[in-house]
Amino acid sequence: MITGRQVRAARALLNWTQEMLAEKALVALTALKRLESERGLQVHEGTRDQVRRALETAGVLFIDSDRGRGVMLLNEIPTQPARRGSRVLI
Repeated sequence: MITGRQVRAARALLNWTQEMLAEKALVALTALKRLESERGLQVHEGTRDQVRRALETAGVLFIDSDRGRGVMLLNEIPTQPARRGSRVLI
């Protein structure tokens, strides 16, 4: 199960606002705010799953190990085209 902290961290990696994530995940903004809340507010599991899928589709990997939880951004795509003569490794 993903945590609110992981969702906030994933959004930061993607440079997404709450509004952007809510739109991409097809969830209400208020539901997303509840999920990200530090107070541990109840959220429908379907909401949590839709948010997780939207973030994973964007390249976020959720990590849950005996050493802790976190997120990692995979397959980052450059946002600006490379300048002539420079190389982009993908």
